[in-house]
Amino acid sequence: MEGWQRAFVLHGRPWSETSLMLDLFSENYGRIRVVAKGARAKRSSLKGALQPFTPLLVRWGGRGEVKTLRGAEPISLALPLSGMTLYCGLYVNELLSRVLEQETAFTELFYDYLHCLQALASASGSPEPALRRFELAMLGHLGYGIDFLHCAGSGEEVTDAMTYTYREERGFTASLVMGNKTFTGRELRALSERSFPDRDTLRAAKRFTRMALRPYLGGKPLKSQELFRQFTPKKRDIAPPDTQ
Repeated sequence: MEGWQRAFVLHGRPWSETSLMLDLFSENYGRIRVVAKGARAKRSSLKGALQPFTPLLVRWGGRGEVKTLRGAEPISLALPLSGMTLYCGLYVNELLSRVLEQETAFTELFYDYLHCLQALASASGSPEPALRRFELAMLGHLGYGIDFLHCAGSGEEVTDAMTYTYREERGFTASLVMGNKTFTGRELRALSERSFPDRDTLRAAKRFTRMALRPYLGGKPLKSQELFRQFTPKKRDIAPPDTQ
């Protein structure tokens, strides 16, 4: 690769005594796996920079599946995530690590990711709207196109008071039977607009993204969910940002 790329660290782990293995999310190359040689050494200039949520400029080289990091410079300080927003950020990072193929460009998703982190960092209330918007954006970039405003087959426009059942790979059809896959027309309109004015629309968005993401995640649980459950007090108004 020639030149510098804007990127974030999604995940890192020790690799040999002094190096790191990193998953990066880059602006023009998508998810890239690199070895940062010497990054764990005491005198390494990279030691504090290669952390999640820090905007970076990076260069790498090599032809194999695992590249070699040639340089990295922080663009600014890390986005200030802590407490619940930190767990939400780790959840978003794990989603990208799990669902994105390596070296596949997702430039628009990169900006959606940046906007999500910024929203989490500045959130004064619930972080859930930012998570739901990001999940829906990611599904769209993965090719998971859903028409929330029209019935599958008939093409009729949904109405707020009517209920609709979601059918995978087909869309929504009018239904009088209530269930976990049933949504009101008002909830579908909120999903289409990615705007969640109340708890009901937020819960509906979470139900939908859980179902839509399941095929991409398989049966393997998300580690970020488990961390959230271990370190967050059990309260009724706090729920892990899961998709299962």
